[in-house]
Order: sequence, then structure tokens, then C-alpha cells
Amino acid sequence: MSKVHSFPALLVLSFAFAFSAKAQSTYLKVGEAKTKKSVVALMAPSVPVATASAQAAQVSKTIESDLQFVEIFNLLPSSGFPQASIASTEAVKYPDWVKAGADFVAFGNFKLEASKAVYEFHLVNVGGNAEVFGKRYLADANELKVLGHTIANDIVEKITGKKGIFLTKLAMTCDKTGKKEIYTMNFDGSDVRQITKLHSLSMAPAWSPDGNRLAFSVYNRHSDNVKNIDLFEYSFKTGSFKIISNRKGINSGANYNPSGTKIAYTMSFSGNPEIHVLDLASKESSQLTKSIGFDVDPAYSPDGRQIAFVSSRAGKPMVYVADIANANAAKRLTYAGQYNATPNWSPDGKKIVFAGWLDKHFDIFTITTDGSKIDRMTKDEGNNEDPTYSPDGSFVAFTSSRSGGKNIFMMPIDGGPAKRLSFGLGKCDAAKWSPYL
Repeated sequence: MSKVHSFPALLVLSFAFAFSAKAQSTYLKVGEAKTKKSVVALMAPSVPVATASAQAAQVSKTIESDLQFVEIFNLLPSSGFPQASIASTEAVKYPDWVKAGADFVAFGNFKLEASKAVYEFHLVNVGGNAEVFGKRYLADANELKVLGHTIANDIVEKITGKKGIFLTKLAMTCDKTGKKEIYTMNFDGSDVRQITKLHSLSMAPAWSPDGNRLAFSVYNRHSDNVKNIDLFEYSFKTGSFKIISNRKGINSGANYNPSGTKIAYTMSFSGNPEIHVLDLASKESSQLTKSIGFDVDPAYSPDGRQIAFVSSRAGKPMVYVADIANANAAKRLTYAGQYNATPNWSPDGKKIVFAGWLDKHFDIFTITTDGSKIDRMTKDEGNNEDPTYSPDGSFVAFTSSRSGGKNIFMMPIDGGPAKRLSFGLGKCDAAKWSPYL
């Protein structure tokens, strides 16, 4: 995957150290965005050579689009800028920006050097009359969108204290070709790529913690002409596929442990669907759960010590949580509704998001891991299923039928309208958000 390397120039180093304490401050917690939004002024960078204007505009547009899409900040219209350009941090007219209503001002200089794009970027805190951060970014000239995403990530992290999600992706299944295949797309639905072309039924993708691999299941035909649900793994580095589990019956619902060395998944070769753990190095599989009902949809906790899953052992499919060391002593977490499914942990390990059947529809809910508090995220907008947290925990992506057929949507965890991400891909479901890439 493409990376943008950033490093401070000598000039930037002089003030990066001078304002290192300011750079560590958190000006706005993401959870506060519902009631308070900082106002950011994004100034177009100065471009000394006119031939680089189009490239500079592309980077600026990417930064602006990213920040507008997640709606963490309000962007000050350029018509309200008290300065047409800013040459340096010393030239910032802080009182004028305060009057204009800005909390932060971003500006810089952009140029092309051979096949490289160079962006000397600055972000200042208007109220504090201080530099938040300054950095010199260097990127391949054909990676301008990645450069913009990288700068937008840094803006979010410096202001909110959380990493930005603008270089993350989602994996999902879509039936655009008439068969369900695995696709990926950027956090905002752009740059859609088809990963599998197996002309079968591909399902349930899961990211490895380093983002270099995808596990997923395929309705496969074995050499004896018997159809089976096999577990595959795809490598983004090599573009190759391999089967990692093909025992008779179900091999599905994969979820990597935090180190990426093991996969929890459901197998049914013994007759009853149970949770197993596959050691990717030894290829050995061990059974984790054993109950009279089915156990499916395993999800490791962020620390790898616990696992959430769905079980019908008490009659209705509900979410359970168990210690990995003693999974058969699982505790039931959910009780509401008729059917709860696809649990996933928040990145901080404090909540679990899941889909629940209530009022004749599937909707998205969150519950604290001790079961003390449950919140409903969706209601009266079709069926909403397969929730997955963004790696910063600020958003949830999910499958919804609110627009007719199934599509992928995302919404803020603290409330707000949902945004549709998938278009023209047929019916899409089972999205999983990548780690930071």
C-alpha cells in the first residue's frame, strides 16, 4: 500500500521544537463534536510556480473533502478570510482571525521538485496565538490524494487527540457481477477495488491487524465434487490467495487476534457449529466453545484476552463474552430482542456494537462490556446489520436496506445522519473496517 513519508525541514524543526508542548494539546475531543465544533480555516497553499497550481488544488481539495466528510469541524468559508495569503507563522494576524470566527488556520507552500510534491504545512491555534504543528511533507507527484489524506489525518490528530481515518478502508461483499465477491473501498466509498474473482459466493471478510491480509470464506467445490464453505486468506503484498481451513462443513466468520497470529472462526465438521481458533503458523486448530446451540460470529477484544460471539445455547441467538482461557464459562451479555448478531468491540474495549432484531427489523445497538448500558443507534430506516467500528472508535459502518437494496453506510458513534458509501455495486453487506493503514 502506498505510504507518504513526512519529515520536518530545518526551518520547520526550529518551531516544531519551540511549540512541542502546544502540539501535544487536545483542543477538541471527538465525542464533543455533537455540541461543539472547532472552526478551521483551510487556506490554499502558496504556489511559487504556476505549473504546480493544479496539483496544489488537488491536495487542498482532498484535505477539505476529508474534513467535510467526517463533520468533526466547521470550515470557515474563504469569503470570510481576513488574509488572502500567509507567508509564515509570524505573518498570521491572530486578532483578525479571532474576529472572523476561526479557531485554527491552516496554510503553507506547495511546489514540485522533479517527480516529488513538497508541501510545507502549518496549523496555528488562533486563540492561543501559537503554532500547533508544522511539517514538510514529501510525496510522489502521482500520490497527491494520499498526501492530502495524510495531512488531513495530522490535522484531526493534533486538534482532537485521535488519529484520522482518511487512509483507512473497508472490505465488503457485493454482487455487482452476479456473484458475491470481496471488494475494498476507501473510508468515504471512493477507490473501489474488486479483490476476488472466484465466481462463487465469497463472504465475511476480516482484516489482519497490520492491514496486509484479508480472511474470508468461499462456497467452494472440492475435488470430490462436494460443496463446502472454506476459509481463504488474501495477501495484499503478493496478490495471492490460499486456503487456510477446509474441514468438512462450515469454515467461516473469521476474526484475527490482535497479534495477527491466530484466527477465531466457526467450524461445523463435528456437526454443531462451534468456535475454533486456528494457529496460522502451525496450521493447527483448537476448539474454543462447546454448547448445545450454535456458536458463531467470534470477535476478539482489543487486548486479545476475551472473545465475544453469538450463541443459541439459551434458545434465542444472543451475544456472549468469554475469557479466551475459559471460553466455556461464557457470560451472556444481551437479552433484548429475538436475535442478536455480529458483535464487534470498540477500539478501547469498553463497548460492543451488534445488530439486534427488534420491532420487526434489524437495528444497530451498542452495549457496555459489563452489560450495564445499551444504546440504539438506528431505528425506522429499514434493516441495519453487520456493524463495524472505525479504528478511532468515532464511527460505525454497517449494512442497511434504507435506500432499497443492501448498501454500506456509516454514521458517527455519538449520533448524526448516516452517509451512504457504496454505489453501483449491487447488494453489499458484511463490511469490515480496516486498521490504520
